[in-house]
Amino acid sequence: MSRRSGGDDPRSVARESALTHLYEAETKAISAREVVEAQVVPVDRAVRDLVFGVSDNRAALDELISTHSTGWSIERMPDLDRNILRIATFELMQREETPTAVILDEAVELAKRFSTDDSGRFVNGVLAAIAARVR
Repeated sequence: MSRRSGGDDPRSVARESALTHLYEAETKAISAREVVEAQVVPVDRAVRDLVFGVSDNRAALDELISTHSTGWSIERMPDLDRNILRIATFELMQREETPTAVILDEAVELAKRFSTDDSGRFVNGVLAAIAARVR
């Protein structure tokens, strides 16, 4: 799934890796913690923080995402979009030091790179609404 370049910002790399772990957990129907703990190479702390933060707050994140995704239930969203939204919503709520524009831009970029043709616009719209509420 990875298409990143070697010179990327460490936070961008952590977001992409967290997306990979969360996606794997969802497609295998196992916990994200199991995915992280099963890795042969220890998972970077920034990745662990995102994966565990999303996992620990999943119900609240999903509720917030559902509230702001008019016409789309959380279950109906593509798996990648759903997990990109979870990561970014977690960051919007818990990482006040990270600028809103950075979180939205990174999420939109992940959606454009890995999901459907319409995912970038969809993710941007949902996150803009969430950001207006939580920030």
